[in-house]
Amino acid sequence: MTLKATASLPDARAFLADAPVLAKRRVAEAGSQSDSKQLRVAIVHYWLVSMRGGEKVVEELCRMFPQADIFTLVCNRDRISDFLKTRNIRTSFLQKIPGAQRHYTKMLPLMPFALEQFDLQDYDLVLSSESGPAKGIITRADALHICYCHSPMRYIWDQFHVYRHGLPWVGRALMSITAPMLRAWDVTTASRVDMFVANSDYVASRIRRFYDRESVVIHPPVATDDFVVGKGKGEFYLYAGQLTAYKRPDIAVRACTEAGRKLVVIGEGEQLPYLKSIAGPTVEFLGHQPFNVLRDHLSRCRALLFPGIEDFGILPVEVMASGRPVLAFDAGGARETVSSPQVGFRFAQQTTEALLETMAAFEEVEDDIDPQAIRAHSLKFSSAVFRDSLAGLIEQQLSHHGERSADVFRRRPG
Repeated sequence: MTLKATASLPDARAFLADAPVLAKRRVAEAGSQSDSKQLRVAIVHYWLVSMRGGEKVVEELCRMFPQADIFTLVCNRDRISDFLKTRNIRTSFLQKIPGAQRHYTKMLPLMPFALEQFDLQDYDLVLSSESGPAKGIITRADALHICYCHSPMRYIWDQFHVYRHGLPWVGRALMSITAPMLRAWDVTTASRVDMFVANSDYVASRIRRFYDRESVVIHPPVATDDFVVGKGKGEFYLYAGQLTAYKRPDIAVRACTEAGRKLVVIGEGEQLPYLKSIAGPTVEFLGHQPFNVLRDHLSRCRALLFPGIEDFGILPVEVMASGRPVLAFDAGGARETVSSPQVGFRFAQQTTEALLETMAAFEEVEDDIDPQAIRAHSLKFSSAVFRDSLAGLIEQQLSHHGERSADVFRRRPG
């Protein structure tokens, strides 16, 4: 990929005598006499302890900028992809704390200090991947900082009481004390970002609400080529993902138990014992499964049941890439992905009754649904679309950033 800047800056270069501003020329010239590989690029991700949606974005950023260094608070190399293991990953002082790779979330009050210890003065382009704290890093004043925001931190904003309720009394007390300071830091550090990119319209609205900043929406990459359209009519309903309260897997379990429909549940989490206690004989729990098993079930299900609220929700797109429809709660990113009756149905209330009504409506037209049309819809969210969209945006921002930098130099006293 080549990023081209349109600015020609001979006047600005006349002022580039001192070493600290030599990198500014690299930004202004990116693509005019060189390509993006000449840029010094840093990718900042909150933590690398698993391979979920945020980590898939980091992989795509690394493919776009193979020379980039990765900065992260904590890394568990045993649980990241082989591709990421080949990258230059730099961790914070939190990595040295015993048990950090398992108990990193308990170190939230220390994370602002850890992030600000990263020295990014050498980097021209900083791409922060935000869901936990990541955007709060300190960049060089003339560097370009673009934040790809999966979500403002839920545990200090709109999901604060949900997360706090699940803690022991000591944790609740500590969270009550530290959350106001973390919110203030989170809002203040939004000003360190030159441009926000949101992964959905839903997240863009939350960025606007919490940070008072506008953003550009670019949906996250989905590896649609990894999935194939299943053959024949689906055999069962499917729920897949973490078994946590806010994802509401109980709605799917209760609905299929009540309707006597076969449901396969793939995933693990603290709600598993409770879900087993309310499940009938038609519900089967498989626990955590490797990707090939999940892919097989995505291609053979009647429909994915998606009763939670996700900022975007990659799994619905993956099941659509397998030619299967989605029955989703009408909120969050599902409004953007499950966008027509040809690919699925959305139910207005987050209740078992609403899902049962939607299942009945779906089953009336199930035989008329076209798997190839569903698959075609999913390609709008492919990795290639993500890379093209983000590359165009970065190219534009580098060009504008170079022009602004040149303007500053022209105004400098001679």
